Amino acid sequence: MIEKTSTLYKMIILYMLEKVSFPLSNNQITNFFLDREYTTYFHVQQTIHDLVESNLITEKKNGKSTCYETTEEGRKTLSYFHKNISEEICSEIDNYLIEKAYEMRNENSIKAEYYRTPEQEYVVSLQVKEKQTNLINLELTVPDEATAKNFCSHWSEKSQQIYAYLMDCLSS
Repeated sequence: MIEKTSTLYKMIILYMLEKVSFPLSNNQITNFFLDREYTTYFHVQQTIHDLVESNLITEKKNGKSTCYETTEEGRKTLSYFHKNISEEICSEIDNYLIEKAYEMRNENSIKAEYYRTPEQEYVVSLQVKEKQTNLINLELTVPDEATAKNFCSHWSEKSQQIYAYLMDCLSS
């Protein structure tokens, strides 16, 4: 029984990753399982670890979180074993991804971090990615930590506006 559920959890994760056009974070995958009370946090983490070890998914650091994508081997495996996921579970996954798509994409594609330089200034690193492409990669030096925190906290809500402004200004 444990082997069957472990295989099912692996197929669910592969299915989730295959249905989106962007990497999913560990939290996003885990939240799906925990919200539906399919299993425990530790089982999800073990399943993710097993998928990485089996080269069915790849792991990438994304700021402070870890994100995952399927490999070619993972896509092949899913095509062979997709039938092991019930239509009901596929529907739950599809609905979850539709409901959370915008939020999940932004969470993984918009980054804002800052660090202190040896000169006692702060550098704010702001980024917007679409798939594997950097749309914006901006670093600003600011005089203090409060300003750095402020810039980071506003980046998520203002990044699209700033991107549009830059495109407009630079194309005229």
